[in-house]
Amino acid sequence: MVKCPKELKVDLNDGMLSGELPALCCPDCDGAWIRPESYAEWQTQRGIERDAEPEVAVVPSQAAIDFQPSSLDNRAALCPDCKNYLVRGRVQLAGTPFFVERCPNCRGYWCDRGEWAVLQQLRLDEHLDYIFSDPWQSKVKALDFAAREKAATIDKLGSEIASKVFELAQLLEAHPEGDFGVAYLMRRFED
Repeated sequence: MVKCPKELKVDLNDGMLSGELPALCCPDCDGAWIRPESYAEWQTQRGIERDAEPEVAVVPSQAAIDFQPSSLDNRAALCPDCKNYLVRGRVQLAGTPFFVERCPNCRGYWCDRGEWAVLQQLRLDEHLDYIFSDPWQSKVKALDFAAREKAATIDKLGSEIASKVFELAQLLEAHPEGDFGVAYLMRRFED
């Protein structure tokens, strides 16, 4: 029998995620081991392009998701199949991060209790590999920064003026001589 990577003495049982993705599930911690062949077949059945360029459908830190990670989320673990150390991919929610684990050898995934449901809300369930890619992590950080910058602008200027600033920024970005307009505005505030 295959043992749970977090509850080492507990056998994993056959189960399903979302009613259609075969997984090995822990009856104690409610975690799930997704074997790579099961995941690839599930992606194929859903028409998911596995080699797609990483996209950020939902910025995790901007999503209204109330989630408390499992107390076992920080526990190091070995792959249930090949016994290599699982590497961790960080997903930063507004309140707290959680970590999805992946085996670098056999490419299986471990989701602790509740993580699969959150990944579905973030539209990451179809591309778990994104979590472990530098391009996706970089895009998430850039989008998160832009959202925080926009919120700070609204906070400092008020929504009416901020909306005009955002509109002007879009106009200047689209104009071939937009940098001239930006330079003009910057000179106005030098004195």
